[in-house]
Amino acid sequence: MMKKLLLSSTLSLLLAVTIVLFPNQTSAATVLQLEDEGSAVVELQQQLIALGYLPTSATGYYGDYTKEAVRQLQRDFNLFQDGVAGPQTWAKLRDIEKIAKIVHGEARGESYEGQVAVAAVVKNRLQSPHFPSTVEGVIYQRNAFTAVQDGQYDLTPTYISYRAVKDAWKGWDPSQGATYYYNPHIATSEWIFANTTPKFSIGKHLFAD
Repeated sequence: MMKKLLLSSTLSLLLAVTIVLFPNQTSAATVLQLEDEGSAVVELQQQLIALGYLPTSATGYYGDYTKEAVRQLQRDFNLFQDGVAGPQTWAKLRDIEKIAKIVHGEARGESYEGQVAVAAVVKNRLQSPHFPSTVEGVIYQRNAFTAVQDGQYDLTPTYISYRAVKDAWKGWDPSQGATYYYNPHIATSEWIFANTTPKFSIGKHLFAD
């Protein structure tokens, strides 16, 4: 109960705040490490702040706090933990951005648990042999996500969407391993009803295998 209260309080403070995290081409090609400075460091720090890894402001200086924040990101997303923002770290940040856009586009009106569950479904698909093995492949698989079809994928996610992705990758799976979800009251796909096994609901979404 206390955990839920703390989550509710924290999320209420963050609801109105949005940020675009997608790394630009210049930043994504830059290796950043201790004592580096500049706009690319600011961009990296903004992303780490949005994900809850960096408890300070974006200063543009890659100090010990930034190095540790990068290390924590690498730990949670199964990267080599060297505290250096290299190609793999930037690529992971791009993937996080894409999944956050799915969470926001598909579940922004749901509870935080419901948003983590949607992120977890993406993760479960990545781990399943029945789905594409890349984030982009999962997201753009034909008819996979309504938000991609109706344009809501292009909306700017809130901090909450990024935190939901982070929590799902750290192991919280409210979907209990589900690889599908849908709103049974508005779903029009006959395939989803005929080919999946419903498990339980979180908010308006029914999660299924």
